[in-house]
Amino acid sequence: MKLTVNGRAHEIESAPLTPLLAVLREELTITSPKAGCQQGGCGACTVLVDGEPVRSCLVPVVAVDGAEVTTLEGIGTPDRLAPVQAAFYEQYGSQCGFCTPGFLTTITAGLRDTPNPSEDEAREMIAGNLCRCTGYQNIVAAVLRAAELTS
Repeated sequence: MKLTVNGRAHEIESAPLTPLLAVLREELTITSPKAGCQQGGCGACTVLVDGEPVRSCLVPVVAVDGAEVTTLEGIGTPDRLAPVQAAFYEQYGSQCGFCTPGFLTTITAGLRDTPNPSEDEAREMIAGNLCRCTGYQNIVAAVLRAAELTS
């Protein structure tokens, strides 16, 4: 099987039914997607597959053979933050950071589809991602700020 992850082509050696999350973390050593609930409910493992957010803990790698996968590492770099990353930093959108990669990939796709969200649309955009540390207000502020930075 083949995957392009963050712009790099990879030949995957894992068994076909191995969850994409395990392939990313264990075979490719990409650590931003997190193993939260491992049932698709928390969003910590969210990555973009061909630009769409998916729960990587639920997807067997064979189902994404040939796809383009983008993780947090592919959105921006420490030297050149993507607008959503800069907005999270500026608005204090994360505390412990465990859920942050899933939020950032989800928001990246969400802002592509809804470039100027209202506060309600921003809340809806992140509804599938759980954070145990924040009250979500700073995350919503970061979504709105990221929209400003990208427009």
